[in-house]
Amino acid sequence: MQVSSDDRVETEPVKLPTLARIREARAQIAGDAFRTPLVRLNAAGAPADIWLKLENLQPIGSFKIRGAASAMSRIPQEQLARGVLTASAGNMAQGVAWCARERGIRCTVIAPDTAPATKIQAVERLGGHVIRVPFDRWWQAFQDRSFPGVDATFIHAFDDFDVMAGNGTIGLEILEDLPEVNAIVIPWGGGGLCCGIASAVRALKPGCRILAAEVTTAAPLAAAMAAGSPQLVDYQPSFVDGIGSKSVFPRMFERARGLIDSVLVASLQETAAALAMMAERNRIIAEGAGACPVACALSGKAGGGSIVCVVSGGNIDLSRLCAALRGEVPS
Repeated sequence: MQVSSDDRVETEPVKLPTLARIREARAQIAGDAFRTPLVRLNAAGAPADIWLKLENLQPIGSFKIRGAASAMSRIPQEQLARGVLTASAGNMAQGVAWCARERGIRCTVIAPDTAPATKIQAVERLGGHVIRVPFDRWWQAFQDRSFPGVDATFIHAFDDFDVMAGNGTIGLEILEDLPEVNAIVIPWGGGGLCCGIASAVRALKPGCRILAAEVTTAAPLAAAMAAGSPQLVDYQPSFVDGIGSKSVFPRMFERARGLIDSVLVASLQETAAALAMMAERNRIIAEGAGACPVACALSGKAGGGSIVCVVSGGNIDLSRLCAALRGEVPS
């Protein structure tokens, strides 16, 4: 019996996508995801030459469409016919729902009860069926790779070889557009974005620094790196809903230790200010997770030179965006 990429994860050693697999994924996702632009942030006096990789311009407003399309391209048709299932706070849900709609199959999403309305509504517009559950039950779905009563092929949002390969295509594009890049700052949620991009960059430009970005209210990777193992942290929900959790998956931590040079942590105030700056200076709408790397770069934590910040998504409730533009920290 053939198994999906997510089934294989449980039986194979922890591994990362090769450069060949990432290049293969690039061709496989071309019908679903766009090549996004790289633009300079209009920030005179900033501590670095800051560039923005605009994944908020993807069809679903997030990079997640890359990993979803890559994973689904590798699942046998007889398994896809059962429909697909994912656990997501909103963006991976949209990526899987988009790809499912394009393929004419069912999509079910397990979402935390803290997920923003704008993301849940977007999933439903794409035809996805959303089941909202308490945060801890949602997190359990990642570990179980299933949900009671749902018979469908599970697509993991981050701990999946093919999802990371799809995310890694962002690294290829960055290096092609800005070969002289000194560092790439990437939001850390589950780790699939960081590890995917880093896999491509380490193969092609090993001297480029890979920096993970978190916020103070949800920084499990920083705690894990400091302690040498995954730790439980005091997770506090905030407007930065696309990243952050109570702990790091052990498999993702194992990958991250060999790929990431440092973990940067921004405050909610810094992140809100970065949101406002991107909107005012570049007319870019980002969500909290997408603004977090920019906040780290503007603070000087990422160092100098040419810095690329991955603006991972733009799916923010408009009320929260307006609050940031007023100089407030969104609730």
